[in-house]
Formats: sequence, structure tokens, C-alpha cells
Amino acid sequence: MHEFPEGLRHYVDDAPQVGRVEAILVRPQKRGDVQLTDSWTLGDASVDHGAERDKRQVTLIQAEHIDVIGKLLGRAVPWTDFRRNVLVSGLNLDACLRGEFSVGDVVLRGTMRADPCNRMETNLGPGAYLAMLGHGGICAAVVQTGTIRVGDVVRWRG
Repeated sequence: MHEFPEGLRHYVDDAPQVGRVEAILVRPQKRGDVQLTDSWTLGDASVDHGAERDKRQVTLIQAEHIDVIGKLLGRAVPWTDFRRNVLVSGLNLDACLRGEFSVGDVVLRGTMRADPCNRMETNLGPGAYLAMLGHGGICAAVVQTGTIRVGDVVRWRG
């Protein structure tokens, strides 16, 4: 987790930014086909799946970055091709790497950037890896279980 620089924390704590869940995508099997859904129930957060997997329990991508990636590639790209779980808008996801945030009644902790992998070149075509750098979203660990729904508010908790 990255901390905010000394003296700037109050800008984050008082931030009016509130995001919204635009869409949800799940994969019943690793590397399996993705499925759009209106809600996603996240199970017991106390289950230890291994340190690396726990860091990647949920992946989120910022809707505003989909357009940026498309412009860098020179074509429109469907957000589902990125294979992230939750599409959000209206909130800088990078700020969520510095603490906890709520998505509806679920609480997540930002753990790392969801940097592109070599599969993005396959999914999106040549240039996708470079276009996604800095725009691939974030990974998060589940702190408090519950259900994420399309339309839910996404809010920084600190």
C-alpha cells in the first residue's frame, strides 16, 4: 500500500469524489469465459487463498480509462476485453491503492496496480500492452464481504 505524502492527507480525507459501479464481469473458472452480471456476492474474506491470490481477489478498471486506451490504440475497445471484474466511473482508482474503499456494502483494500499482461496483446491486438500501462486498473483484497451491484456507490474510506 502506498501512503499519501505528509501534509497532503487532508486533501484525500475531504475529497468529494464518489464513484459508481457501471458494470460487473465475473469468470466462473480461471482463464474461462467472462460473464456480465448485475450483482456479485463476495464470500468469506477470512479464507486464506495464498498471499498473491488474496491481493487479486477483485480487479477494477476506471471507465474513463477505457476511452484513453481506445484512443491510444486508434479504435474503440469493449471494456469486457480487459477481463477486469468491476467497471467504475467518477473516482480516481489509483487513489484507492492507498487504503480501503467501499463498493456498496463490500469493503476492499487496494493492493496493487492491475498492470497489463501478455494476454492483452491477444485480447486487444498489437500495442495493447503499452496503451494499458497506467490505465489497467487496480487489484484489491476483500476486507468485508457482501454483494456488489451495478449502480452501487464507490467511496474512499481511508
